Amino acid sequence: METDAMESEVRATTLQPGFVTPGSTAMPDASKLDAEALTALANTDFDALTDTLRSMAAEEGAIERLKEITASLPTESSGTDNLRAALLEVTAALSLERDDKMEAALAIAEALGILARQPRRKDYPFLVVLGSLLFDLTLLHEADGQFKHAERSIEKALKVIQRLVRLKPSRYAPTQMIALEKATKIYRDRVAQTELLVRYQADTSESMRQFDEQASAEAARRLARSLEAEGSTLTRMGRHREAMQYFSRALKYLTKIETAFSLEQLRLSIKLGESMLHVGTMRDKGVHLLNTMLHKATRLGAAEEHRRIVDALYHSKSRTFDIIAVWHKIFPA
Repeated sequence: METDAMESEVRATTLQPGFVTPGSTAMPDASKLDAEALTALANTDFDALTDTLRSMAAEEGAIERLKEITASLPTESSGTDNLRAALLEVTAALSLERDDKMEAALAIAEALGILARQPRRKDYPFLVVLGSLLFDLTLLHEADGQFKHAERSIEKALKVIQRLVRLKPSRYAPTQMIALEKATKIYRDRVAQTELLVRYQADTSESMRQFDEQASAEAARRLARSLEAEGSTLTRMGRHREAMQYFSRALKYLTKIETAFSLEQLRLSIKLGESMLHVGTMRDKGVHLLNTMLHKATRLGAAEEHRRIVDALYHSKSRTFDIIAVWHKIFPA
């Protein structure tokens, strides 16, 4: 079971759905692109290049094709460095998905070596590739059980991604949340987890405020789930007031893409209500929310969630918990 969980984590690479919000530019036919066409794309629209490489990665025989294109690039020309590094990053991510750690390590090392030729660079393509490579490196260290190394890698990745979010919030807000979620899973020290969340809380709030409402439903759903995961982490730490903010934001994104009340919205609303019960000034509102959710749980036929709500209300020992009202919710007229 633990092995399956680890493999699942390793496969959640930079190529996972929703890691970045795709651009609006129509992508060229990836199957017809060669090194020359990709070089031109890298020099004109780097977002289109990375979106295209992500598309290529989904094709059969992708690693072999990526290696072939990389090998065909002129080694003496620095004009292809960005493309070469981007190709190697996607190769590393694909290798991690296959659990080929040696191949991933070689690709990451070569790509970082290319970027290190000009370490003072702060341009956009440099940041895009570096942020992804550091995320890949985090997964590699995690898979090897080197958690201290993984902590350092994800912390550096978050700093780079933070720069990208400030440049393009609609594209990289989901990336930041995914990286932050990964960080909280890697950090073993709860104090360190808390410090990390507090450090990035204001920044993630701003990036989400600017998050493009036209972003894909897939990206919005991924962002909502990342926010929920962060809220759950804060709940385990006993930081219920902060957790409420994350659960509320997650609900905001879910309601944008789900017009009908769903089981996922119900579960998230229960988490929000439970956190509210632990915050003195929000306790009564939490009870009201959970009572409302009882009726919705009944309509959805969600027996497990229904029991969870009743249990939360009972143990809250609140004066406003009226058992008659509960039965009224269970059997509406």
